[in-house]
Amino acid sequence: MGSVQSSRGGAGQPVWTRTLIGWHIVFWVLLGMTLALSFLGNLGAVRQALFAGTVVVLGAAYQFIGLRAIRSRQALPSYAYRLVLIACLMVLIGIYPQSVFLMFIASAQIWLLCADIREGVGLSLLLVLGVGTAQLWSAGWGWDAFWSILPWMLVSLVVSLLFGIWIEKVITQSQQRAELIEQLESARDELAEAHHSAGVMAERERMAREIHDTLAQGMTSIVMLAQAASAELSQGGTDGASARLAAIEDTARENLAEARALVAAFTPVALSEATLTEVLRRQAERFAAETGVDVQVWLDLPDDEVAALPQAQQVVLLRSAQEALANVRKHAAATQVLITLGLSDGRVWIEICDDGTGFTPGSVSGGFGLNAMRGRVEESGGTVEVESTPGRGTRVQVLIPAVQEDV
Repeated sequence: MGSVQSSRGGAGQPVWTRTLIGWHIVFWVLLGMTLALSFLGNLGAVRQALFAGTVVVLGAAYQFIGLRAIRSRQALPSYAYRLVLIACLMVLIGIYPQSVFLMFIASAQIWLLCADIREGVGLSLLLVLGVGTAQLWSAGWGWDAFWSILPWMLVSLVVSLLFGIWIEKVITQSQQRAELIEQLESARDELAEAHHSAGVMAERERMAREIHDTLAQGMTSIVMLAQAASAELSQGGTDGASARLAAIEDTARENLAEARALVAAFTPVALSEATLTEVLRRQAERFAAETGVDVQVWLDLPDDEVAALPQAQQVVLLRSAQEALANVRKHAAATQVLITLGLSDGRVWIEICDDGTGFTPGSVSGGFGLNAMRGRVEESGGTVEVESTPGRGTRVQVLIPAVQEDV
């Protein structure tokens, strides 16, 4: 019988040793009862002394050899203790046959210390034969005694074997359960690690989107304004350059505020100070001033309904508009842009249309900005639609479920 290892405390110990205190109590109680009952059996001084001495030997063997075998599972102490156990039982039962009830604890200890079933069967057979011989000696070696003891010996052997097989099944099931628990704990740890990694990746993606939609676009504006200012200065135009420098300062301040907001939270600074409608119009005015493109903002729903939208949805709509304007700046060469915000069929939507060069859908792989927009919108349960035709502009529409906050 192999030892059962637990993934928690007591690893490397047989499953039954976790109830060792109970086995101690049963052994010492039965041994004490045997010694006490022997004094009522009128054994005589010599036989009583021999009986008591054998009890002491058995108790000492259990305390100093048996416990070592239980804890270490070493073969030599295990065999030594069980042989002493069988010998002591033969003496005790030969002197006082009523001691036969010690067979209960002896049979259990033999099986519990066995390495396999064959060993258990052999030692159980030795125990039954030894005890039967002691009983036969006590009865006077007659055939009548033999035939009266034989059924009891057979029953004892069968009970011992059944008991051993039951113990084997219990230990095997306990071992399988311990292995299953260990596998479940390992799977739980792996799942927790996977969830942690997924959370880290999601946080990185969200941070990347925020940086792309705010700081990166602000830096792009600063670069373009600086180039325009440099060109005007080279031509001697100081007034235009001053206006460009003022715009650069404003954009840099906004970027600084956005960076601080990213450190503290993910709510855009603009939305914390104004409504979504006001922020969209400011974005349109600044974009027009930087690029010369005519940008209009049209509301297809009352402004108070826009303000009632949850902050998270307003952020998605604002970032989508910013990304669409960034694409217009970089690729469209447009002269007009229309931003429309509306509500229909339980969904709020924002649409950005330009009259730029357009492109053939599918011929251009989406860059990080468009992918980030899709990821942000899909996290909110929405969709992104992009329609474009070469020479006829581009339309980007973002639709997300409309959930208004309680006021």
